[in-house]
Amino acid sequence: MLPRWPRGPLPCGRRRGQELKQQVDSLLSESRLKGALEASKKRDIYQRCIQLKQAINENKNTLQKLKKADEPTPVGNYHQKKEEEHSLLDKLTHQLQELAMSISRENITEIGALTEREEDDDSAEGNEEEDNDDEEESKESGGEEEETQEEEKQENESHQQATSKEYTAVGNFTAQQAGDLTFKKGEMLLIIEKKPDGWWMAKNAKGNKGLVPITYLEPYHKEEGQESSEEGSEEDVDVGDEIAEELEVTRRISLECCAKSSLRGNQFRASYFLQPELTPSQLAFRDLMWDAKTGTIRARPSHVSLILTLWNCKMIPLPGMSIQVLSRHVRLCLFDGNKVLSNIHTVRATWQPKKPRTWTFSPQVTGILPCLLDGDCFLRSNSLSPDLGILFELGISYIRNSTGERGELSCGWVFLKLFDASGIPIPAKTYELFLNGGTPYEKGVEVDHSVSRRAHGSVFHQMMMMRRQPQLLVKLRSLHRRSRNILSLLPEIFIGSMCCIHLLIFYRQILGDVLLKGRMSMQSADFISNPVLATFPTLLEQPDVMDALRSSWAEKENTLKRSEKRDGEFLKAVFLLVYHDCVVPLLHSTLLPPFRWAEEETESARWKVIADFLKQNQENKGALQALLSPDGVHSPFDISELTYDFLGEIRKKAV
Repeated sequence: MLPRWPRGPLPCGRRRGQELKQQVDSLLSESRLKGALEASKKRDIYQRCIQLKQAINENKNTLQKLKKADEPTPVGNYHQKKEEEHSLLDKLTHQLQELAMSISRENITEIGALTEREEDDDSAEGNEEEDNDDEEESKESGGEEEETQEEEKQENESHQQATSKEYTAVGNFTAQQAGDLTFKKGEMLLIIEKKPDGWWMAKNAKGNKGLVPITYLEPYHKEEGQESSEEGSEEDVDVGDEIAEELEVTRRISLECCAKSSLRGNQFRASYFLQPELTPSQLAFRDLMWDAKTGTIRARPSHVSLILTLWNCKMIPLPGMSIQVLSRHVRLCLFDGNKVLSNIHTVRATWQPKKPRTWTFSPQVTGILPCLLDGDCFLRSNSLSPDLGILFELGISYIRNSTGERGELSCGWVFLKLFDASGIPIPAKTYELFLNGGTPYEKGVEVDHSVSRRAHGSVFHQMMMMRRQPQLLVKLRSLHRRSRNILSLLPEIFIGSMCCIHLLIFYRQILGDVLLKGRMSMQSADFISNPVLATFPTLLEQPDVMDALRSSWAEKENTLKRSEKRDGEFLKAVFLLVYHDCVVPLLHSTLLPPFRWAEEETESARWKVIADFLKQNQENKGALQALLSPDGVHSPFDISELTYDFLGEIRKKAV
């Protein structure tokens, strides 16, 4: 008897698809039974929806990677069968989403029905009292009718106020511009209007109205009657909470959105902290000084100077089925327990479909590692606060499948304090940090409540549950003498990627040459014609152009002699030539789409334009031929765009 041919990947995938279809059909038929209306049955059906959805996604990812050459035996109509299997899996996903949504709607309507019954009972009692008082009210004079009308108006106003939700402030906030409302931690605020931009119209106890950031607010619960009704329907609420956690994106906004919403401006961008700072007299620069002996800017040591490495994140909760994840990232900044002290640095994470709950950093790539993926970061701070530390927040950028709405979702945060109770710096080692939920101003909020509920029993069981807690693995590294000297040339407060540190130092040195060494009069405040100083801060917001500059400089540096690399003035002159050949044409090219965060199509289109431009520069030994070519179209620009106005930058900081 001949041996049986092995089954290929595509037939195995189709067979798995048929098994999933049978499971989905049985689940749909089971949900139509009368017994499925029970709360426990709903919870079971919903959990099975999630499991089937994950299995379907795994089958989709496996199917997408298949190629015809992987089949051990010929398969007829290979591409057609593959498309049919894709459409079947999409159909099953849609059916599961509809089923989960129907369960959530039924749960919400049931809870609403309970509250409506209570309101009807209260209103019925009120109507009986009103009927008993009708005879007495009919005997009252006509003059009292005006008072009743005024009372009705007051009741209507109080009813409108009751419909507006009350919130408690979780932190202090000072108004930054006209129209904002200042409040303190613990203050009660009445929300009048909710806006989608993260700023709500609120009113305080004194009657003052203004805009407040939603990241500083939490709902205020004060009615005891509602607590009893909620306890009566505890199972239904649990089902609704689980469904809401999976299908609806929470309103919590990520660290960068928190910064933007609390201080709407550029105060938390790297370009803001990269600019020199004036002294209180505004007659000299406080953090940029010239050293006449060395002929360059003077090194300025800071209170905190260290290197941080992001290793990985484990057991991160998965988002709901109704959204598509565009980016997984970690944002970090210096924090003293009350406010953000530095720029917010973002590092994008990578993940594998087989392990979606594990994020990694600094992946192995061909060529240079993009600065957006570099997990090695440097930190500098001159703050003397004993509570100084690093605030990490894990987040995702998403798009909602139904509406196309984009947003940010926080997956947890953690604070690493850099000094102990006695003021001694913490040791340089690897730290396993467990994530918290809520905001940095809240304590005791957990990311995954299901894990904490199960964390009881024996010590061994609790240890196993702790391993399932969401966590971030980071490593603090101490600086050797050369690294400390390099970092001392940067601003006193700054966080950035280690792969870009040499470019930042070039910028600071050119800044010192122009502002301190080359100025005829230190009291002159005229514009300075220097494209590098004018455009370099924008590169910090466009990491792909920064990577292009890194690549061009690395190629140029490999051609230099050892003696030339020791000459600082020569290196700065070569860097200026590379910058003008690479960055300036790209920033004014009409072929380069505008930078948009977490848009895969835009990012790939931008990188294709950048890669083609770098290839032409390498072949033509410069950008001159590309600039003079009729195929190269560049957008017009004003001469002021290539001039550096340091007083204008200072005014922006003052605002």
